[in-house]
Amino acid sequence: MSEIVLEVKDLTVIKNGHLILNKVSFAVETGDTLAVIGPNGAGKTTLFRAILNLIPYTGSVSWRKNIKISYVPQKLYVGNELPLTTLEFLSLKDKNFENIKNSLFSVGLNDKGVYTDNFEKHILQSRLGDLSGGELQRVLIAWSLLGSPNVLLFDEPTSGVDIVGEETVYTMLDKLKKEHNLTILLISHELDVVEKHTSKVLCLNKENICYGPPGKVMSKEVIDRLFGEEVHLYKHHQHHH
Repeated sequence: MSEIVLEVKDLTVIKNGHLILNKVSFAVETGDTLAVIGPNGAGKTTLFRAILNLIPYTGSVSWRKNIKISYVPQKLYVGNELPLTTLEFLSLKDKNFENIKNSLFSVGLNDKGVYTDNFEKHILQSRLGDLSGGELQRVLIAWSLLGSPNVLLFDEPTSGVDIVGEETVYTMLDKLKKEHNLTILLISHELDVVEKHTSKVLCLNKENICYGPPGKVMSKEVIDRLFGEEVHLYKHHQHHH
């Protein structure tokens, strides 16, 4: 019997008199990967901010007791002038070098899990601003793994990563989930990836449009209703139906 990690009931967010989220309800169980999908402006990031208790809302958000949540932001704008190296950045969260090394190994940046000269020079001593988009994203995921969280929240795990790297991010999340016993919530607009890599999907456009296993709930009608005018952007998706 899976345990409920998060239960959300009638979550409503009003900002400056505008209804941003309207009575959204869903539940997440241990080991789920839940994708929140929807058009721009549908309230996906607002939903994350509400369940993290960063903004006011009405309705109820109940997390399992003593849960440790880690949030991976959509983009971290890292200027080249920021003098932080990967090692310094990760040390802000955990001083233990073994833990840092292991977290980088988990995300595939230290492929042998050993301390090589190349790893030292290229990743650890590099400034964050000098890493490639894919490397930086992996460093952020490594950061999120420090402190052994139970739940990872991802806002668009592949934005800013070239398409070739896309599959690898999701494949990596699958691997991390097993290795670290994680429950994952992610915001995505990559419908084909969502179908492959998630156990539940919440279609959101200010309110629940669908919720459940992607194979069951993501019909062409739902996608049309969800994305409306934008649906031509998602044409590549329709051959799945």
